[in-house]
Amino acid sequence: MKKRGFGAGRWNGFGGKVSAGETIKDAARREMREEAGIETKNMDKVGILEFEYRGNPEILEVHIFKSDNFSGVPVETEEMKPQWFHFDEIPFNEMWPDDIHWMPLLLSGKKFKGKFLFGESDNILEQELMEVKEI
Repeated sequence: MKKRGFGAGRWNGFGGKVSAGETIKDAARREMREEAGIETKNMDKVGILEFEYRGNPEILEVHIFKSDNFSGVPVETEEMKPQWFHFDEIPFNEMWPDDIHWMPLLLSGKKFKGKFLFGESDNILEQELMEVKEI
């Protein structure tokens, strides 16, 4: 559960901005450590999503990583309150509305790219999502 900032009040993945001198993968590892107290042993990039909000020229590019090898137990931090969910109990109605479209691809081991345009009240106005062989 995201506790503050952009997306607060929604179940969300761990992540954030890339710092100077970091790779995207390094930033993802750092965010996992800072937001959940977890050290990832391996991370595979499985998706890239672009998010645009009508009336805002900024496009957010989000890189999705998957890891099945990590150490530590997720802990609550100032930023996030982690919780495990069974695949069939994921609370999509308490998440960003795009998650229900791409997360099944992630959970089934597929790679994907997509774009989402949001309007008022975070309604999806347009979307493109495709399975790809490589990221």
